[in-house]
Amino acid sequence: MSDDFDDLIDPDDAEARAAHDPMAQDSLFDAPTMAEQERMVEAILFATAEPVTLKELSDRLPHGCDAAEAIVHLRKRYEGRGVHLIKVGDAYAFRTAADLAYLMQKETVEVRKLSRAAIETLAIIAYHQPVTRAEIEEIRGVSVSRGTIDLLIEIEWVRLGRRRMTPGRPVTFVVTQTFLDHFGLESARDLPGIKELRAAGLLDNRIGQVPGPTSDPEDQDEAEGQTEMFED
Repeated sequence: MSDDFDDLIDPDDAEARAAHDPMAQDSLFDAPTMAEQERMVEAILFATAEPVTLKELSDRLPHGCDAAEAIVHLRKRYEGRGVHLIKVGDAYAFRTAADLAYLMQKETVEVRKLSRAAIETLAIIAYHQPVTRAEIEEIRGVSVSRGTIDLLIEIEWVRLGRRRMTPGRPVTFVVTQTFLDHFGLESARDLPGIKELRAAGLLDNRIGQVPGPTSDPEDQDEAEGQTEMFED
């Protein structure tokens, strides 16, 4: 039967002969060399943001490839390099060598916008230091949350001062050298007075006055009697 079928096939028809001959058919789907399989797996892993499983690799590789064996060879090839092929759960990914992780760190300056409450509290401390929490609340006319002062301490613009020699020994707050450096001040005495703030457009009739350490009697008189520093 086989001989008769062979007689019916055109000797020049390679596709027909390959379809009939199992050995010839296999030869048409020879798997790539292991070196080529490694390159393919390497390319897939580098191009994929998330770790890739063996099944996903096998689905993407040509017929006959052995993803598991390619992974083994690839991991050995990357030993001692700047990046390693590591297993993450049941998947694989390239990662920076652990001993070189410090090279990937980058310091950035985080810009944080202070809330209105934080700005008011900071201004009161700057102009009235040393000042207690109760005094801040009396000037502002509203309570001061612990988080507001904690934030100012965290960014190192405010620090704890001496305790008052009064009942309860309340702690006081003062501005730091970091605060003065940020605003280009030599000391808190260099803070602008009310006239300067108005001239700079930082105060108007809608915003309460900021009593400050000033030798100008007119400024001091203007500041007296204010129960709130800003509008709420």
